Amino acid sequence: LKGLQCASLRVPLDYARPHGEKITLELTRARHTASKSQGAVLLNRGGPGAHGRDMPALFKSALPKKVAASYDWIGFDARGVGASKPSLICDPSYQNPGRARPDTIPANEREERAWMARAKAYADDCAKKYRKVLPHMGTANWARDMDEIRKALGQEKLNYVGYSYGTYLGAVYATMFPGRVRRMVLDSVVRPSGVWYQNNLDQNVAFEKRIRAYFAWIARHHKTYRLGESERQVSAAYAKVRARLKAKPLGGKIGPSELDDIFLADGYADYSWAAHAKALSAYAVKRDARPLRKAFQPPGRLDQNNYAVYNAVQCRDTPWPRDWSRWHADAERLYRDGYRFETWSNTWYNAPCAFWPVTGGEPPRVQGTGSLPPILLVHASEDAATPYPGALETHRRFPTSRLIVQAGGHNHGVTLSGDRCVDRAVVAYLGSGRVPASRTGPDTECAAGPAPKPAKAKKRGRAEHAAPPR
Repeated sequence: LKGLQCASLRVPLDYARPHGEKITLELTRARHTASKSQGAVLLNRGGPGAHGRDMPALFKSALPKKVAASYDWIGFDARGVGASKPSLICDPSYQNPGRARPDTIPANEREERAWMARAKAYADDCAKKYRKVLPHMGTANWARDMDEIRKALGQEKLNYVGYSYGTYLGAVYATMFPGRVRRMVLDSVVRPSGVWYQNNLDQNVAFEKRIRAYFAWIARHHKTYRLGESERQVSAAYAKVRARLKAKPLGGKIGPSELDDIFLADGYADYSWAAHAKALSAYAVKRDARPLRKAFQPPGRLDQNNYAVYNAVQCRDTPWPRDWSRWHADAERLYRDGYRFETWSNTWYNAPCAFWPVTGGEPPRVQGTGSLPPILLVHASEDAATPYPGALETHRRFPTSRLIVQAGGHNHGVTLSGDRCVDRAVVAYLGSGRVPASRTGPDTECAAGPAPKPAKAKKRGRAEHAAPPR
């Protein structure tokens, strides 16, 4: 956080009792350097639960100097996140037991019940540690916190840039506080009507498509990776490695579930396609485990915090099925229909919501009015984490919004990742408020760039903004 100003803000734990117990949010600021300020921009990278205090420095360095100089860039750790207090962490053994986790794909009812027990233990630990806090998590209270930040900054209106879950937070804020919105960029847009159970089922379908595209890319570079000349052959090679790791986890710590975690990142984006293909090839072809060991990063403290907050927000936002038979039936149906890569791991990622101590409420309303200033939506058409229908739905719900689509793009988080067409539009909007003319469907289309080359991993986009893959 070098070069940034730091601050703390006390906000009500329960907004129904504004003078009651307070919690602390931690913020950072990169001050404007232009003679005239355009106000403050709040930044959110998603999650829910991703930390945010580093973001002002990233945006200041990634944007053209004139635009970067004209705003105060505000990073914040939302309630429960990072340096804010309390900072939530529940049962670390659920994600990182210190050894390979059980296979996420249950072979029988006994294995499924063991996973259910693990998920319930996680939810019970959260209840034990944070019983007073959990009822007051959720997107509506995060939006109220944002407005408290606005007041503390002395701003009549807010600017905002949000990625992934941050798009839902921004849409909820714009619905709750329409008179406080100045400019808003929502990148990789969540579908409001799907929060959150249905959106996760949709992810299972979308990630299967992306991982198959990745395996097809590996097949096109068979001379480099020697894993097969078709997507099916590469998929079979992956399955063999997965089975080998299930029989004998690498170092006792990298089993089939951890292998899936590594390659889930390749469904989010293509930045690590070359490196991960090289690691898979080394292990499958040469029996060299070193690249695979290097690729695996066990969840650290920030990851554990991210996951606790992810649950605390999403389980609270909206009702989840409490009868496990619904979860089982949906997972079995999708897996049987061929959506195998993500279905069961995603089920267990969200399973604590089936046992969460606080039931979900009515989801926050998301609906814009004609009096809102234009909101800029940015989306890659093949995004797996937030499938494209989410952007189309949000575009319909906000009549003044403009939608920029990266046609054929598949990376989650587009703005400031190197697409000049997208970045020109975002910079013009932040700089002067200029937006594309309104058209039927997407208002602007930008062509996606070429697929990565196999020689080396592509560098991540400059802003390093997107929510971390799980």
